[in-house]
Amino acid sequence: MIQVSVEDVEIAPGHVFEWAVVSSKMVGSAGSPQPGAATTYNQAKHFAVAQDAHRANDTVCAYVAGTFDLPGPVDRDALGSAMLHFVRRHEVLRCSFQQLVGEVSCDVLGPDDVELKEHDMGFVGSAEGVREHLHRTFQEVDPLSWPLIRMGAVVRDDSATVWFACDHLVTDGLSTPIAVHDIAAAYEAFANGRTPDLPETGSYVDFSREQRRRNLSLDADDARLDHWKTFMAGGDSFFPRFPLDLGAEPGRMYPAVNETDKLLAADEIEKLEATCRAVGGRLFMGLLAAVGVSLRKEGGPDVYRGIMPVSERGRGPYAHTMGWFINTMPIAFSVAEDQDFAAVMANVRAASAEMRQHADVPFVKAWQLLAPVEYTKIRYWPYAVNFFSYLDFRRSPGARHHVPRQARKHVWLSRTNGFCFWLHRTDTGLYMNSIYVGTPEARRTVSGLRRTLTRTLEDMTGSGEF
Repeated sequence: MIQVSVEDVEIAPGHVFEWAVVSSKMVGSAGSPQPGAATTYNQAKHFAVAQDAHRANDTVCAYVAGTFDLPGPVDRDALGSAMLHFVRRHEVLRCSFQQLVGEVSCDVLGPDDVELKEHDMGFVGSAEGVREHLHRTFQEVDPLSWPLIRMGAVVRDDSATVWFACDHLVTDGLSTPIAVHDIAAAYEAFANGRTPDLPETGSYVDFSREQRRRNLSLDADDARLDHWKTFMAGGDSFFPRFPLDLGAEPGRMYPAVNETDKLLAADEIEKLEATCRAVGGRLFMGLLAAVGVSLRKEGGPDVYRGIMPVSERGRGPYAHTMGWFINTMPIAFSVAEDQDFAAVMANVRAASAEMRQHADVPFVKAWQLLAPVEYTKIRYWPYAVNFFSYLDFRRSPGARHHVPRQARKHVWLSRTNGFCFWLHRTDTGLYMNSIYVGTPEARRTVSGLRRTLTRTLEDMTGSGEF
């Protein structure tokens, strides 16, 4: 699976169908007789921001989508059944959210109360037309409107490209390969007259309820926030600033640039992983070290300070469950020029271990307690934030089918005030998907950082040094 803008993908023309999620009633979730179930802190903040932005007519459109191919001729009835099975299987896709008084809450449709309605959207006769149609449809996913997922397919005589788009309320980076696997596996089963046999999933509402329970007594003086406080003491804010110039004016949002580049081939990333293991580290630690060193080479500081997503799925049923199972944690370590590769890796290893000891504190809750003024005043991150993310899509459900299915993940923002990038590993290598402000200075800065990062990774792969 590769993460790339849908505007950069070549999808063959075909007849477009959409399967819309519909239902007649709302009910409490399984095991809970009452509607109005708890949401996670991520969801509550995301929904509240969307409401506030809507009232101010200041919305930023965003989506997380996926596309993949099925060989044909495709059984459209079986595909519709697979999509229905998918929505019924994942509780979070059957949730609707509201904020009347106090906290955001959700009601959950029971699996049997969900149906799909097929819509014939007509024939689209060019790859450009397909891209435009999908990009436009993906943007129609609205955090304030149910359903929070759109699904469909571009059907041809010999194949089909299946597509879906979600709001961040119900998905994260690992949910996209889960969705691809679930829909494709269920389709194969239904097309061959079988019942889908997929791993157990967990209840996202139960996950939300447990998160709330664990943090009910958390306040600003709680020792669990000491890691955040130490991190903040080393900088000037709750949010670590991206250290290079993007040419962005404070308080202004810009049209976003969305680019994906290949950094290393498959054999090169394997060598880099072996190099990291040789000094007692893991690949993600080597990548984080390389980012920190590259920022320093481009004029950044001797200490890397950033935030990074940490998965909360574990290895149980949540490993196969759609939802927003991501916490965000701060990390800091030295990348001073007088240190060799082994020394910087030791710094990253120590910082990662310290970070994970405090990973049970929700990012949004820490933000609310430690930076309450900013929490209530700002809708988006206040400026370009230093952010690191890495995913190995080869470890996700159904990964062995990603290449033949041409599985793709599409993350998109209409506007931004900073720079985010996601490193991801596939069967074909290491890639970097970047979304950043569309200024001339940002283009130069991101291009320079990308070149330096690539050279740094190549040096690490070849000599084991920066």
